[in-house]
Amino acid sequence: MITFNVNGMTCGGCARAVTNAVKQLDPAATVDVDLSSKSVAVTSTASTVQLQKAIEDAGYEVAV
Repeated sequence: MITFNVNGMTCGGCARAVTNAVKQLDPAATVDVDLSSKSVAVTSTASTVQLQKAIEDAGYEVAV
């Protein structure tokens, strides 16, 4: 599991956008978004770099 700090998430729509971005990269991924702590935990076969890029491409700032 990889946990990212994701800035810019403020609502359920943001959580869906981040989840969809990860799922496009790896449809089998498990994504747990916590808006209150601005964190996203991902279990995936994709690399950390690939996951970070997918979330950033969705418009969010990511820190591992």
